[in-house]
Amino acid sequence: MSSVTRVVRRRSSSIVQAVKNPNATIFTPIVLALMAGLQRLDLSRDPRKTIARVRAYKPTVGSVAQLVLMASTWLYCLWMMVAPWWVKLAIPSLWTTAVLLPITSQFFWPATPVLSWVILFFSARYIPPEARPAIHVALLPALESVLYGANISDLQTRFTHPLLDVIAWLPYGVIHFAFPVVVAILLWLFGPKGSVQYWGKAFGFMNMFGVWTQIVLPCAAPWYEIIHGLTPANYAMPGSPGGLLRIDRVFNSQGYTNTFGNAPLVFGAFPSLHSGCAVMEALFMSHFFPFLKPVYWGYTGILWWATMYLSHHYLIDLAGGACLSVLTFYLFMPAEFKDSDQIMWPSAANANASEYELVTANGHAHDDVDFDEEIRRLEEGEGEGEGEGEDEDEEAQVEGKDKRNARNVTWGETRVLGE
Repeated sequence: MSSVTRVVRRRSSSIVQAVKNPNATIFTPIVLALMAGLQRLDLSRDPRKTIARVRAYKPTVGSVAQLVLMASTWLYCLWMMVAPWWVKLAIPSLWTTAVLLPITSQFFWPATPVLSWVILFFSARYIPPEARPAIHVALLPALESVLYGANISDLQTRFTHPLLDVIAWLPYGVIHFAFPVVVAILLWLFGPKGSVQYWGKAFGFMNMFGVWTQIVLPCAAPWYEIIHGLTPANYAMPGSPGGLLRIDRVFNSQGYTNTFGNAPLVFGAFPSLHSGCAVMEALFMSHFFPFLKPVYWGYTGILWWATMYLSHHYLIDLAGGACLSVLTFYLFMPAEFKDSDQIMWPSAANANASEYELVTANGHAHDDVDFDEEIRRLEEGEGEGEGEGEDEDEEAQVEGKDKRNARNVTWGETRVLGE
């Protein structure tokens, strides 16, 4: 057994010690899932294992198309990026190193679609204005009125209150950034084989498709209409925090003002990626953990209201983001996940099939695990020698395997947005 494996095992043992008292019993399944997750990690630093997997990989038309899209995005971003040559060289070099080493590849390879979206978003600031399309200022409000009979987002900004500000800020400015990580962790701990990779792919490509759409079809958000009316926009104009300006005043800071004022994509209202992310999260959680569906979709509804209340999106933007999420969710869904009743959750038959499994014990599925008995066995050291022998056998086996008319509005303390 490697020294790193021993460290992981010692940390797992310390977690067991933390749940000895009876008051922590309800956390036992989570602790055991965390322990199992740590022990599933591939701690190898030998790039030959990754190379062997690449050689054994059998590409499909879909997988090749995904690789070409990601590679094209990276090359385009590096080409237009204003940075020293060594920075442009360091970015792909660091990624290549992280993907080659098995210990980091298991995280960075599934996250590559997400990284492709991130580099595209932050590199959009370097696109020359003369190479960009004309900015659509009246398109979204016109579609809003035609499709819904009224400017729904405008109605949401007519009444504000400090309590509503906070309720809108939490999902839009806080939870939105944390929830994707939470979903990934839950899928890693409790999801079936391949669910984390599926999450990285669907979430990453959804956001990447959204940013490409925002670049090709630039549209002004509701805050622009409030400040400038329907006068033509240009790329030299700074962004605005919209209703989040009130949050900056609450905290006596300039955080959101600076962030949105220097945004890489000022005119990226359509589609709403806040909506896209929330819908994608609700889709995944409803598919794999359906017992809290009202919570997932309730959060999505609150976030939809928040984006309009804070004047960052029209309702048409939210619908566009939702449609994009649904499309990518089903487009990238593996065949084995299409029927939720047929998902191969870990069982005695596939308990050792992959590093992405639920907690199992003695070859039995998690439904058969007596968690109290498992804790007792771990505390008393029962089966310790047997576990070490199994780890050595697994290591030996791994070596041979390939694996969107100006007006004044009262927003809290602010008389005119952008004062």
